[in-house]
Amino acid sequence: MGGFFGVVSKEDCVNDLFYGTDYHSHLGTSRGGMVVLGKKGFVRAIHNIENDQFRSKFEGDLHKMSGTMGIGCISDTEAQPLIIRAHLGHYALSTVGRINNIEALAEQAFANQTVHFLEMGSGAINPTELVATLINQGVSFVEGIRRAQAVIDGSCSMLLMAPEGIYAIRDRFGRTPVIIGEKDGAYCATLETCAFPNLGYQFKYELGPGEIVLLTPEGMEQMNPPGDVLRICAFLWVYYGYPASTYEGMNVEVMRYRSGAALARNDDVTVDMVAGVPDSGTGHSIGYANEARLPQCRPFVKYTPTWARSFMPQDQNVRNVVARMKLIPVYELIRGKRLLFCEDSIVRGTQLRETIERLYDCGAKEVHMRPACPPLIHGCRFLNFSRSRSDLDLAGRQAIREIEGQDEPYLAEYAIPDSPKRQAMIDRIRIRLNLTSLKYQTQDDMLAAINLPKERVCTYCWDGVG
Repeated sequence: MGGFFGVVSKEDCVNDLFYGTDYHSHLGTSRGGMVVLGKKGFVRAIHNIENDQFRSKFEGDLHKMSGTMGIGCISDTEAQPLIIRAHLGHYALSTVGRINNIEALAEQAFANQTVHFLEMGSGAINPTELVATLINQGVSFVEGIRRAQAVIDGSCSMLLMAPEGIYAIRDRFGRTPVIIGEKDGAYCATLETCAFPNLGYQFKYELGPGEIVLLTPEGMEQMNPPGDVLRICAFLWVYYGYPASTYEGMNVEVMRYRSGAALARNDDVTVDMVAGVPDSGTGHSIGYANEARLPQCRPFVKYTPTWARSFMPQDQNVRNVVARMKLIPVYELIRGKRLLFCEDSIVRGTQLRETIERLYDCGAKEVHMRPACPPLIHGCRFLNFSRSRSDLDLAGRQAIREIEGQDEPYLAEYAIPDSPKRQAMIDRIRIRLNLTSLKYQTQDDMLAAINLPKERVCTYCWDGVG
């Protein structure tokens, strides 16, 4: 994943840019960057944030930066924003999304024998650089952006900063949000509205699918109208969105309370207390506990002063170590107890299996798990929210393969709610994780908690419909 923040102001914008970008630190773990445009032209800073926080890496750059416009990004993959000089002018670009056909688009660009791309350390093409090349094929920024959106397979939201202002662009199908905030003399564009309150911004407008607006200190101008087809990612609410953020009128924390309450209404298990797998499972567990009138506890306390999020390191073995070291068990709340945990999802189940083993080692009598979404049987092909290298890493796909000997011909059957095959898959996952019981959220209840109809939400991970 990744996130971005942009600001245009009548005054210097650097502090707002710095803190607004920092409020996206939960979305990206590889590179951070900021670009400002002022009297000295474009000034940029980019740092590796794999082993440190965005804020600590960029504090030393603030005195070197000044300007009334800026964009910042935290990315899971490439270094950005990029600064581009092209026939359209001098501009900076940041993107969030995933380009599945990046190699094919690069080959098409090579038809112009003067085009080249700089490889990243992994040997891959920088997706933001490719997007810039596509934009440069237009006769204007707006036409170039529209052309790029039309040919990208996957998703791509953007911030493009030029001397005339900041163009804020939402993905063609709105898979990620882009939201405009306003305060006296300034406008911002952000993926996460949790950046608004402490910086003094008020919600002004949420872009529709494919919409383009131009922000200046004087206001907002629509440059391309929104499309009719919305496919926003459900995992924004279930997992990776920040609790204080709101998209499409639904706050993340409120959705998680509604989700947990639905899990409780569909349950009849007898337990002593309810807990969330920190952090994203906590909101779901609050909703469950409130609805079921059960005590909520924290059998694991997360040590946050030094341990980063478990998905931060690129190496899976290192991530597993981080996941273990950051969770400290509270024996007094575990020993002899029947515990029910709410979790945002079960992806591979690798870390969760070790967590469950630790609970039994600490004396838990029973461990019940209630994921806040249905079983995943497809890897995400529109955003990079999961690091699974293959769909076959998914706990659901492994279970199907164990049952059938293969998985592809049977996926549609396992996506049917309440079917015998679905239940067989869930039971296989339960056995592998050594759970007393395992019951997933239904897709209908998940969508009801989001308060959007199915046709406006991407459910590809669960049923292959994107």
